Amino acid sequence: MPLKTVSGKHADPRKGRGAGINPEGRFENVARESFDDGWNTSPDDDLPALKTHVTIERVASIIARNDSPDIPFTQSINPYAGCEHGCVYCYARPSHAYRNLSPGIDFETRLFAKVNAAEKLREELSRPGYRCEVISIGANTDPYQPIEREHRITRGVLEVCAEFNQPFGIVTKNAMVERDLDILVPMARKNLVNVFISVNNLDHDLARRLEPRCSAPARRLQAMKKLSDAGVPVGVLCAPVIPFLTDHQIEAVLEAAWENGARQAGYVLMRLPWEVKDLFKDWLERHYPLKAKHVMSRVQAMRGGRDNDPNFGSRMRGSGELAALLAQRFKKACQRLGFNAESRNKALDTMQFRRPGRAGQLSLFGDQ
Repeated sequence: MPLKTVSGKHADPRKGRGAGINPEGRFENVARESFDDGWNTSPDDDLPALKTHVTIERVASIIARNDSPDIPFTQSINPYAGCEHGCVYCYARPSHAYRNLSPGIDFETRLFAKVNAAEKLREELSRPGYRCEVISIGANTDPYQPIEREHRITRGVLEVCAEFNQPFGIVTKNAMVERDLDILVPMARKNLVNVFISVNNLDHDLARRLEPRCSAPARRLQAMKKLSDAGVPVGVLCAPVIPFLTDHQIEAVLEAAWENGARQAGYVLMRLPWEVKDLFKDWLERHYPLKAKHVMSRVQAMRGGRDNDPNFGSRMRGSGELAALLAQRFKKACQRLGFNAESRNKALDTMQFRRPGRAGQLSLFGDQ
């Protein structure tokens, strides 16, 4: 059964997990609260580690489409639902509420593996009406979270993309992406892939609390270098930028990423939609109680006085004077280092797409 604890209480912090609470999702009409019945162990005793449960799922389709004006892609694939990395600020957490699970601890311990993703992708790319556009892999949950070692669903998706010359971009916080260099390197030679590695700070202790099961920042930088040295275009995503907690590290992150081969850069201001705001506030009170009010005050100053701004455009960058200063700092740091130069920022090639096994005159017309 999913673990249920009351929202707002620090009842269940577990080692290696990001969320300390497991509130009901917003669609639930019953709330459960933990309490001391006199038989509990001492509060000083360590609680047992929570195990990760993976449910095998067969999906009807795998390519998700969006028309959001502030998202730079229209197609995406997420091989998994839920994410074991446990990043407390993850904007994808509320999606677990649609499964009658908590966006808290459930999101990082009760995962769903879309085991027929490669099969469904092959079907969708083979349809006569499919129009080739870049696919973003890992737009919602990380395609290289720890369970990928066993299930290898992301690996299967990349193999299908390679068969069709289907261009794709990857976003990850895990150095496991190095495993797939044998696919990424040939695709990169055709200008069919880029990889963005997300790093929002270089402080190992802070990262361990914020992103407990991600690769350490130093390890992510090593992965950048390995991919870049192999010829795979690499970028750094400073995301999320957390006011008063990670924002002062933007320049240091960009400098380290440049030294390790990243040549594109972007950032996203932390978003706190739905249940995420309560999860993050709880995390702040547990780990940084003296900074908690300052952090949330700065968040609200960049979000029009609220904890979250859902509006297109401003939801990614914030609004107001502090948000404008942040954007200016990022832009100047990128210009100083050489990030996002036009000659290096070419779009991935969609014209090489082909359906394998079809020959003859159709290939003269791009086999579309």
